[in-house]
Amino acid sequence: MSDRAIIVAARRSPVGRVGGSLRELPVEALAAPVIRAVLADAGLDGAEVDDVLLGNAVGPGGNVARLSALAAGLPVSVPGVTVDRQCGSGLEAINLAARLIQAGAGDVFLAGGVESVSTAPWRVAKPTSLYRSPVFYDRARFAPDCVGDPSMGEAAENVAAAYGISRDRQDSYALASHRKAVAAQEAGRFAREMVPMILPDGRIIDRDECPRADSSLAKLASLPPVFRDGGSVTAGNACPVNDGAAVVVVVSERKFRALGLTRGLWVVDSQAAGVDPKLLGTGPIPAVKKLLARHPGLSVADIDLIEFNEAFAAQVLASLDALGVDEARVCVGGGALALGHPYGASGAILMTRLFSEILTPTGSARPRRGLATLGIGGGLGLATLVEPIP
Repeated sequence: MSDRAIIVAARRSPVGRVGGSLRELPVEALAAPVIRAVLADAGLDGAEVDDVLLGNAVGPGGNVARLSALAAGLPVSVPGVTVDRQCGSGLEAINLAARLIQAGAGDVFLAGGVESVSTAPWRVAKPTSLYRSPVFYDRARFAPDCVGDPSMGEAAENVAAAYGISRDRQDSYALASHRKAVAAQEAGRFAREMVPMILPDGRIIDRDECPRADSSLAKLASLPPVFRDGGSVTAGNACPVNDGAAVVVVVSERKFRALGLTRGLWVVDSQAAGVDPKLLGTGPIPAVKKLLARHPGLSVADIDLIEFNEAFAAQVLASLDALGVDEARVCVGGGALALGHPYGASGAILMTRLFSEILTPTGSARPRRGLATLGIGGGLGLATLVEPIP
């Protein structure tokens, strides 16, 4: 049978800088309070959950979702599965939960993602013999050498060159992201989605660490390129590295009606697509086009709000140009350039932001449609379309 999947609660932790405010919290300590918060928001008991799906990209290994569910106090009868689509993992977990509901496999799912880069273990390759030293490395391989496996920053330089994205445009976009995030913080717009984190010493962290009120074009222009001599990608127009978690509750329409709920986001559809790994930040272009092609008559002009993971300003601008998207509809409360990019959690943060902005709008009219999209290491793109339940 087929049933509509509806997001009825969405929360996130504050986003901390690597080695910063959340550095003492392992993945389960980040995810567990968010799990408890969304269950309370939805008015659900943990025993009603059919499964827990969490994304994680650079964590400790093992089944992070199961670990986090048990840490949150869910009954041992509730299973968990961990998803790894790199920085798309959190959104992929939500997409999979929606597909499970559409397939009739359950009525209540927790889905999202978590990342603690601060506590992630070192990666060490085994030596080829006992007489050689182990080799430390930063990340898993995204693609074989015969295809090309650049780092995210190198790929961002490739995208900037291929799509003609100037340094000035990148810096201007990054500054706008910080200004939007700072304005949202000051207006209290993040408070409705934030779950404060309690540190081992009792301190409470309830604010994103990275938005900069003192950022300026002059400061951004003074920063040197990071990845390529004479390049345009800098620490200012690239996202920071971060810790954080975000979780949503996805229920079937049958359960939605049985609970007497009236507020939620319908997961209309989702699509994944691939691109050349050397231009990996452009994955949203085919993913969004593929999604829209499944809905004749629907265009990007019909989407009111877009949450685009801002890993690098170059990739965002290249994708927006190719899709014909007005920047005014993108990341209205700031994006990853300001808030940060806790890899496995970032896609779920996009959906949490859409949930907040669509269902508690700041303007007079409620947005009719929202889109979450992001580019992923290895040359992938994800796009998910949502609409509020009338």
